[in-house]
Amino acid sequence: MAVTTDQTVALKYAQDFVDFVNESPTPYHAVDSVKKMLLNEGFEELIERNNWSKSHTIEKNGKYFVTRNGSSIIAFTVGGKYENGNGIAIVGAHTDSPCLRIKPISNRTSEGFITIGVEQYGGLIAHTWFDRDLSIAGRVYVKDKDGQYVPKLLKIDKPLLRIPTLAIHLNREANTKFEFNKETKLVPIAGQIALDKNEQEDSKRSGDSNCEKKHSCADDPNLQLTLEEFESVQNVISRHNKSLIQLIAKELEIEPQQIEDFELVLFDHQKSIIGGLNDEFIFSARLDNLTSCFAATQGLIESIDQLPNEKGIQMISLFDHEEIGSRSLHGADSSFLPDIIQRVAKVDFEDTKSPRSIDLFHEIVSKSFLLSSDQAHGVHPNYAENYEAKNRPQVNLGPVIKINANQRYATNSPGVVLIKKVADKARVPLQLFVVRNDSPCGSTIGPLLSSKLGLRTLDLGNPQLSMHSIRETGGTYDIIRLMDLFKSFFENYVDIDNKILV
Repeated sequence: MAVTTDQTVALKYAQDFVDFVNESPTPYHAVDSVKKMLLNEGFEELIERNNWSKSHTIEKNGKYFVTRNGSSIIAFTVGGKYENGNGIAIVGAHTDSPCLRIKPISNRTSEGFITIGVEQYGGLIAHTWFDRDLSIAGRVYVKDKDGQYVPKLLKIDKPLLRIPTLAIHLNREANTKFEFNKETKLVPIAGQIALDKNEQEDSKRSGDSNCEKKHSCADDPNLQLTLEEFESVQNVISRHNKSLIQLIAKELEIEPQQIEDFELVLFDHQKSIIGGLNDEFIFSARLDNLTSCFAATQGLIESIDQLPNEKGIQMISLFDHEEIGSRSLHGADSSFLPDIIQRVAKVDFEDTKSPRSIDLFHEIVSKSFLLSSDQAHGVHPNYAENYEAKNRPQVNLGPVIKINANQRYATNSPGVVLIKKVADKARVPLQLFVVRNDSPCGSTIGPLLSSKLGLRTLDLGNPQLSMHSIRETGGTYDIIRLMDLFKSFFENYVDIDNKILV
């Protein structure tokens, strides 16, 4: 059977997404990847600390983005026919995924092994992290030659760590009852003391009772430095394995002493890939929710061609910390999105030489709509009994509208009418999902932002299997469908919304 042009295009976007995931092991990297996509299309970066009214940078036909903490990003375009007070078509998603994060003091040893202390971030399926090739990535704060403290992105492309399972000979219940203490058993090994020169040197020093200029006494953090020096918090080199610190410094091309602090997580070193008998699957980490981040960004970019004719503002809002409740400086429950909307509301698009004296924030919000995009539960062939009888989304059959009577999802009938008409324009098939009455239901940033801002909202997302596993499964052909849906939403929202009475 010959591959059609549509299949070829779908596979291209799927591969672009796979490349995006492989470059984005942390929220910091995800935002950096999105920034690169936007900058390549001529988007201009705005800085929250600057006075936007004085700079007069926001104009019709403009393309902009702003970041917060380096792990959340909002990007938007202003239609050429935009009028003061018109609404915003918003796609919201999140940049974070459940993972293991290196503890503030991680240096430890056990039975001749160098181990790394980690803490759990979000609701990961912990057992999937055993026997995987793990590496580290994140943000490192470095003191540069000018005395400034600057963040640098780190992604070490080498298997460094592993959490080994116990042999079945020593645990006969391994296949029937795999339970473990997450503090004592979910600990990765990084090396062996006998083969680590830094550990050997530390062992020699700890056996030397003649403490003169330098100390390695673990009970007093300040004694990690020379007697003439003082640090309020134990320095990074003392808190973590020295060989790990040296590896980080080498990767960043700096000296270990320049490292002030870091936020590093473990990630699956195995690359994301397209698989299946007919290339129908994506086997990958972090499908939840980099799928939505990529599709939202690509959809916004591909809607630019229609920008001169647009009457509204098109926006994507990608937040960190959704997996732990969104309550942070840069999460969906922060001031980030309302702050940006308020600043845009003060721009007089009829006279860009002066700031607007009338605040149109509430008018704009009431005319706006949020698509809260997060991954959905595709039906699992081996656990079909866990799904509601009539609402069983399938991978590769299109995005899923998520509905919950108890408002764990923010979807209602006017929103369903809207997204149906948007999908009809793009010829994108949609599916429906509701949980069983005897099953718990997750939630998203949708209800949170809807209640926080009084913003009409609908929850949807692509179906997948193994959600919150270190290795998830999604549909190759669902990537282009979600992207096309967002593109149609950006291009058609204002006209369709004007026909829906609420």
